[in-house]
Amino acid sequence: MIIKCAIIDDEPLAVELLVSYVKKIPFMELHGKYSNAVDAMKGIAEDPVDVVFLDIQMPELNGLELSKMLPEATRVVFTTAFDQYALDGYRINALDYLLKPISYPEFLEACNKALQWFTMVQQAEEQREPEATSIFIKSEYKLLQIDLDDIRYIEGLKDYVKIYTEQSQHPILSLMNMKAMEQMLPASRFIRVHRSYIVQKSKIKEIDRNRIVFGDVYIPIGDSYKQAFQDFLGR
Repeated sequence: MIIKCAIIDDEPLAVELLVSYVKKIPFMELHGKYSNAVDAMKGIAEDPVDVVFLDIQMPELNGLELSKMLPEATRVVFTTAFDQYALDGYRINALDYLLKPISYPEFLEACNKALQWFTMVQQAEEQREPEATSIFIKSEYKLLQIDLDDIRYIEGLKDYVKIYTEQSQHPILSLMNMKAMEQMLPASRFIRVHRSYIVQKSKIKEIDRNRIVFGDVYIPIGDSYKQAFQDFLGR
């Protein structure tokens, strides 16, 4: 496993010391070194890392404040000359807290903690059950298996839903409400955009004035769903 890291510190000598340590550790890979929080946020947004070695005492925005703005998956190892910040560091759930001057054995121990953490995360991911590739829907008196890849969008009509697929010219009608339908579908693949519509994310190819276009069908994006939809587009 390779762990991508960045160093954030306004002291050039401290940065270069940690750079030299990173180069000695085979599973660590340096992806950025920054002297201030603003540059760090921009750089990490463009090139995400697993771990940041973060100084606490920095001008404008200190390390504790910056740590709360980092991506959720990015872990923090605080580096500072002041031990009074240790409790705050652990409250933020930092991987480690290193007091300057930092020795190589201390730095290596922190890197090993990071390796153990990400190994555990990877193992947990591998043990998850694979996501379903199809669902069973009751239509009239039959149970139909529908491949998720085949679904374009779903329309809700009071107590019924219409499932529009790639393979059929006619929708599949099922006695079910939209909430139950939404719970059957993996959120990683489907998004509700209106009280009456759920769409498959990968099928969205065109958006026209807050409407998703499927051929000659225009699906409105409801006001209460706009923010979630904008977040999806941003990702």
